[in-house]
Amino acid sequence: MGCLWSKQHVGHEDPTVLAAQTCFNVTEIEILYELFRKLSSSMVDDGVISKEEFQLGLLGNSKKQSLFADRIFQLFDTKHDGVIEFGEFVRCLSIFHPEAPQEEKAAFSFQLYDIWETGFIEHEEVKEMILALLKESDLILSEDIVESIIHKTFQEADLKGDGKIDMEEWKELVAHNPSLLKNMTIPYLKDLTAAFPSFVLRPDIEDNFSN
Repeated sequence: MGCLWSKQHVGHEDPTVLAAQTCFNVTEIEILYELFRKLSSSMVDDGVISKEEFQLGLLGNSKKQSLFADRIFQLFDTKHDGVIEFGEFVRCLSIFHPEAPQEEKAAFSFQLYDIWETGFIEHEEVKEMILALLKESDLILSEDIVESIIHKTFQEADLKGDGKIDMEEWKELVAHNPSLLKNMTIPYLKDLTAAFPSFVLRPDIEDNFSN
């Protein structure tokens, strides 16, 4: 596989190290590199995925406003430098692998909903995410139904009764409601040699919050 990795040395990442740190083997990382190259060159061929390229791959539209896509990009961009390198791409994508530990999936999903990055999930953050996803999915729910979903979630999750959900409360919630992590698994990632992944991460609103 020498020539595949020699061009850019995969963003200075050793594929065997990536394989040791993730749910993927070296062969699967080669396949992911092809996906990464396709995404990273979709607008500018510079070896990294920009926010616009990421959104194009996720939503099929680089201009559409999407809170969900913004949050996913921010979490993939672990160096916070405005682009996604190959190592960041593989490590974060590994969390969506069917065999990734539930604790990793829970931590990632917690960060996804912690829009204000305060270490807590608050009522308005959940509401903002639900409304954004409904809008993107062209679904309509009344204000009362949305508030009812949020109230039910906090009633079950906010064990300390302080009006917010911390990481431990979130882990407890998803342990009792595994469907909340349904959107944290991409089945195709289990066998990349058989099926090239369609890079789509779209949660189902009602399944996520109605349990």
